[in-house]
Amino acid sequence: MLEKYFVRPGTVDRVRASWIGAEIERYVASLDERGYSWKSVVRRVPLLVEFGEFARARGAGAVADLPVHVDAFVAERQRRTRRRDERFVTEVRGPVEQMLRLAVPGFVGRGRRRRPRPFAEELAGFYEYLAVERGVAPRTIESYEHHLTRFESYLARIGVASLSELSPAILTAFVAERAASGLGKATIRDGCGVLRVFLRYAHREGATTTDLSGVMDRPQFYRLSSIPRSITWEEVGRVLAGVDRRTPAGRRDWAILLLLVTYGLRGREVAALTLDDIDWKRERLAIPERKAGHSTAFPLSASVGDALVDYLRAGRPQTGSRRVFFRAVAPVEPFTPAAVSARARHYLIKAGIDVPRPGSHTLRHTCVQRLVDADFALKTIGDFVGHRSAKSTEIYAKIAVEPLREVALGDGEEVLA
Repeated sequence: MLEKYFVRPGTVDRVRASWIGAEIERYVASLDERGYSWKSVVRRVPLLVEFGEFARARGAGAVADLPVHVDAFVAERQRRTRRRDERFVTEVRGPVEQMLRLAVPGFVGRGRRRRPRPFAEELAGFYEYLAVERGVAPRTIESYEHHLTRFESYLARIGVASLSELSPAILTAFVAERAASGLGKATIRDGCGVLRVFLRYAHREGATTTDLSGVMDRPQFYRLSSIPRSITWEEVGRVLAGVDRRTPAGRRDWAILLLLVTYGLRGREVAALTLDDIDWKRERLAIPERKAGHSTAFPLSASVGDALVDYLRAGRPQTGSRRVFFRAVAPVEPFTPAAVSARARHYLIKAGIDVPRPGSHTLRHTCVQRLVDADFALKTIGDFVGHRSAKSTEIYAKIAVEPLREVALGDGEEVLA
């Protein structure tokens, strides 16, 4: 693998002659597999050789001895270069710790660590309770983690160290603060529901002396009380015009945006697409796992098909994974639902479109609204976009936009006739 990045045989020989040469070569193979650039690889290898010699001079005799020398190596590099900025520290520490994670079992280092689940120490069994006793889906458990992380941070900020210190006043203040931050009513409602379940479990396990779940009354949330955040078809054109299709990332984003606005897909449905879901022979696009628990097969439109072909041929990185969409930079990893929404948000903002909470759902709402305006039956539309119930589609028919626009432009007398 080293020969792929270093032309001179002498350079390859020097790397392999290092007492950690095998670990370095294994690390290079890992970088290559994850799509790191040539420049990134050739910059890291000399650094790792230097680290090996530095650690050996300080008494390291085995790979397992290396972790204790990382801090000293970073400090020595800082002393020699007279650089103290955080970026330099990351450039030195990052490659060394990445290699050690491969070479030393159990090594973590100071790199990116997965944040522990909220309240995992005080109520370690809560997430197992959700999964086993309540049968909560993994995606829903992630939603629990999201809301409880905010609650945990709030308690730390106000100095509450234990769940036994909770009171109705604290819970009420937390909800009030969340509501004042501009969150949507549905988010506040869902957060209260999460806390209700959490507090009931906390009392059952003896973490609280009283059952505070009754304090968490869900705020009233009336169905059809708001308007979907769709945009006009002209604004869709402005969004698409902002994509630079000459780059791999642009080809990917073009295909993603077309999928969102053509089929009204959710961000997670786009992220989950695999090569097996595209039937080129029959010109069909399958969405196997929708929110309502069923699957949908769409006719593959010419524009979407062309966009996918363009991306697969000239944008998608070489990988053994069957997933369709990937990051355009290393590490090469499949796109996540959050990344899909972030790209949609990027182009909405770039186009100067002012819409509440811009993201992938904005284009989904636009697709549904366009079908409503074309007088398709609500049941047909609901089936098309994967609504669990026809009632979910009714909100789009709440306002007849064009007749209201005509009233606004005229004197309104014809309405009274």
